[in-house]
Amino acid sequence: MASIDYSKVPIQEKPLYTPPLEEVAEVLSRGLRKTFESVSVSAEECPDLRKAPFDLTTSGLTGNAKLIELGGPPYLVPLVQRDKIYDLAALLRHLGRDPALLAGAGAGPWPYIGVNCEGIINMAVRDGSVEQGTRIVSVTPVGAAKGSGRFLQQQLPNNETRTALLGNYLLSEGKPGKVIKVEVKKRIGPSNFITAIRETLKEHYGDKVVGLGGAFVLRAGKVKHHVMPDFSSSPLCSDSDVDAWLHYFEMSAPIMHVGTLVTGDMGLDLRVQHFHGYSAHGEGGHYHYDTTPAEAHYEGYFALADAVVRLDRPPATHSIGRD
Repeated sequence: MASIDYSKVPIQEKPLYTPPLEEVAEVLSRGLRKTFESVSVSAEECPDLRKAPFDLTTSGLTGNAKLIELGGPPYLVPLVQRDKIYDLAALLRHLGRDPALLAGAGAGPWPYIGVNCEGIINMAVRDGSVEQGTRIVSVTPVGAAKGSGRFLQQQLPNNETRTALLGNYLLSEGKPGKVIKVEVKKRIGPSNFITAIRETLKEHYGDKVVGLGGAFVLRAGKVKHHVMPDFSSSPLCSDSDVDAWLHYFEMSAPIMHVGTLVTGDMGLDLRVQHFHGYSAHGEGGHYHYDTTPAEAHYEGYFALADAVVRLDRPPATHSIGRD
């Protein structure tokens, strides 16, 4: 199936507010204490994220960092639009980005395995060559009744750079450099790790929209993920319809996640937070929250993005399926 021609889809770019990293670290250090018993936030040099458990395709997250929002949930629900196939290597060529890291959450390339799947995007391009660390997770066996199926995690080969329908990615040069490190333990509030970060920044910066992209690992505890089954043959017209369609699993640390968050919509119909995870022990999917709050231990590294790039925005939108 042919991929989208980026020269024929709408592309919008809007700047984000970029406060000093040290200021962001201080804001998070204060605000996250409402949600976690132990909080440590700092602006520091990024460790080598090529090492386990992160296993990214670049050592760092920085260098002309932007957030990419591709497509959107309206291309998946109420009924799938199968023609929304995106080649991410072609996207980077179209944007003139090389070297590049593209990392984040989205739908996987259903044409590759023949069924709908989650995409955990982790791809680098250097001098035109692709290093593909992307994992996909699908429900197996295909067509399993909810609660009876399991899931399968696979890594894509370097020559498979497609995705589908929707995605939220950090785009940078993947360079070493200063990032925001967030380490928290023992959740005592109702919000998940990413929601707590986003809401803390929103409360402090108000109408000044801040955007982050990066990676975090749940080092201890368990987490609730969903994995999309194959596309629904009947319309999904509400969040309860989507919830009944999805397959939910409790997964175990250590599990690494990549994705993005923004503190406002900016009139671009953005998904304000979206993270997917994978692990060396084969578990992965769409992150919801930790299920063992007393044991929860998160460690994350985030780059501050200077703009949002919105591609192929759905002409008609809705709020379904954005949890």
